[in-house]
Amino acid sequence: MEQQPASDPRTAIETVFRLESPRVIAAVARVVRDVGIAEELAQDALVAALEQWPRDGVPDNPGAWLTAIARRRAVDLVRRRENYARKLQEIGRDLEDVPPPPEPADPDAIDDDLLRLVFTACHPVLSAEARTALTLRLLGGLSTPEIARAFLVPEATVAQRIVRAKKTLATRNVPFEVPYGPDREARLGSVLDVIYLIFNEGYAATAGDDWLRPALCEDALRLARQLAALMPKEPEVHALAALLEFQASRTAARTAPDGAPVLLRDQNRRRWNRRLVARGIAALDRAGATATGAPGPYALQAAVAACHAHAPTYEDTDWTAIATLYGLLAARAPSPVVELNRAVAVSMADGPAPALEIVDALAAEPALRDYHLLPSVRGDLLLRLGRTTEARTEFERAAELTANERERELLRARAAACGR
Repeated sequence: MEQQPASDPRTAIETVFRLESPRVIAAVARVVRDVGIAEELAQDALVAALEQWPRDGVPDNPGAWLTAIARRRAVDLVRRRENYARKLQEIGRDLEDVPPPPEPADPDAIDDDLLRLVFTACHPVLSAEARTALTLRLLGGLSTPEIARAFLVPEATVAQRIVRAKKTLATRNVPFEVPYGPDREARLGSVLDVIYLIFNEGYAATAGDDWLRPALCEDALRLARQLAALMPKEPEVHALAALLEFQASRTAARTAPDGAPVLLRDQNRRRWNRRLVARGIAALDRAGATATGAPGPYALQAAVAACHAHAPTYEDTDWTAIATLYGLLAARAPSPVVELNRAVAVSMADGPAPALEIVDALAAEPALRDYHLLPSVRGDLLLRLGRTTEARTEFERAAELTANERERELLRARAAACGR
């Protein structure tokens, strides 16, 4: 990566480190086999840059400079461990064998290191919250305060999650590797789910005063593109990238100038980013070209998003195709949320009455007990059926359940409109 010298070396250093830290950590983790120690050594390289770059200038290839410094210190650390182990053996102490320091990594293999880091940070041994925090830290380059702000949790909570995640990976001896064979599909699902979770939190924030957090969407989209480049033969990786490209294309149209949410049917489609739509179509084509069997869950969701992207207006949307796709998704990856989405599509294809039957059948689902979109969708169907009093009750209940202030305002406005 070529980087021009900046007028403020500290700003240049921070920018470069955010961009390059995942690769630096990945390269070092291959040496020390511990992501926690790898991150510390990457930070040491950052300190060295802060000391030298203001004096000597930003190097032509700052990423390689940081990697070389961090890797050199990693090899020194392994050698010290080996010498210590040899001394203990000389006096008869039992100690596990310490591997010899490996040769410096081939620069052409750094993407393999990065792929190992992705799978390690998203290992199923960690909780979903820990995987998300660690992924944003190691691969997104976000600081602990930035992650805390993104998910509206205390900094101490995020810091604890990251520390515990690193400790768990070390104590459970999680290998720094890309799984193969039958383990890969299960592990890959965890990786994709974490990236999708990050994007969704930015696309429709669960809490707080803002409906969107674009920076979080951008981080997830960057991770998805990076993963697609690292795993070009995995159809679901391309499918996730396609889904996020399609979703991200609508970002500018999803809020009004005052920040209020704009529903899909009311969005100005001229504000949709056609460049991102084109990228989504290309990624979905790659997913189809690499697939050898039935489409996976992300491929089906991306196909739904493509239907929206191709429709010039909300009314022109192929709702029958979307309802069919959700039916396939329900068979492949059944969940109450998928059924709720299918109900919305059915309501547009066949009318609100059959859709209401689907929604009412979901009322007893424990997973949807506090899910605000269930009464929100039900309220919309009742409103279309002319049952305004019942619709108002549903919108009010949905407003009570959501933790996002912007969404609460929208739902209360819909409830008030039912009264009028």
